[in-house]
Amino acid sequence: MRNTFLTFICLISAIMTFAQKSGKEILYVGTYTQKGEGIYVYEFDRSNLSYKELQVLVNKNSPSFLEFHPNKKFMYSANEGNSTVSSYAIDATGKLTTLNSKSSLGKGPCHVSVDPKGRFLYVSNYGSGQLGVYLLNGDGTIGAAADSIQDKGAASQKPHMHSVIPSADGKYIYASDLGIDKIMIYLVDPKTGKLTPGAVPYVEVKAGDGPRHFAIHPNGNFAYSAGELGSVVNSFKIVKNSGALVPMERVTMLPADFTGKNSAADIHFSPDGKFLYASNRGHESLAIYAVDAQTGKLTVAGHAETHGKHPRNFLIDQKGDFAIVTNRDNDNVVFFKRNPQNGQLTYTSKEISVPTPVCVKQFFID
Repeated sequence: MRNTFLTFICLISAIMTFAQKSGKEILYVGTYTQKGEGIYVYEFDRSNLSYKELQVLVNKNSPSFLEFHPNKKFMYSANEGNSTVSSYAIDATGKLTTLNSKSSLGKGPCHVSVDPKGRFLYVSNYGSGQLGVYLLNGDGTIGAAADSIQDKGAASQKPHMHSVIPSADGKYIYASDLGIDKIMIYLVDPKTGKLTPGAVPYVEVKAGDGPRHFAIHPNGNFAYSAGELGSVVNSFKIVKNSGALVPMERVTMLPADFTGKNSAADIHFSPDGKFLYASNRGHESLAIYAVDAQTGKLTVAGHAETHGKHPRNFLIDQKGDFAIVTNRDNDNVVFFKRNPQNGQLTYTSKEISVPTPVCVKQFFID
């Protein structure tokens, strides 16, 4: 009898432990607020790709791009409407509370990123071409400004800083300036956040490619840039001891028979690094590439229709099961099943109606 009771207690304990670890899955959608209200928060059930709205956090200043703190307690937004950045606390249910806001240190912020160790917030100001750095406080609030760098181009070029991506160890950042066709490389002071140019301070792409977003392969050996204006992916080998980028390939994002207008947007890897995805606005698709992990070379594996116009941002599920695409001009967030063997995406007919969605982030509550 005693053994039966102990077995029962152990079983209940195991079930409770599993339930606690399984947690909740949350989706956050950033928007332009000409039609919308701010940041839309959904609880997500991956078993049937269903969702329920948890919150609409009102921020009428177009909180477009979103990013998490590595401790998963805080989130940050680039507010394009009034050139600010904001911080938010994430509670146990996934809901947000605004903490504070600061100037973006420029005009027209379109992207934010966070140092992998949670020390700094990086801000890309598309309108004025500045890169801003803030210290982050322990309570998640945005602290003092640490640095601000103004890009400069030739007489015919206007700088447009579009994204900043840190290396996995936070030692370097890669800052993509669409207007001057350069990806700037900076060494980060780990205490102050001050930036100094890398040993090789930048890599230049073909004139008119317009480097926009940037993705580093999970193995840390290669990096890939989505060229907005050229509709291409430029690939680079990363020199580990300097952070320098050595050009490798320049691959089109479009089918050979496409003749319309197009601009590239976002770029992301599958969790295993075997496939790379990049979004086309015009062709309205995600380009799919197989990636050789040894050489970094890309092979076109196909295109998936996004079932909406202007796919400005998308995510690849952290577990590799699906993709989620924000189609700005159709006010929909669309779900696709993902085949991990061949990288292909299948439309599920599951969608969330969100006014002018431009960014989607995935979050797990343990």
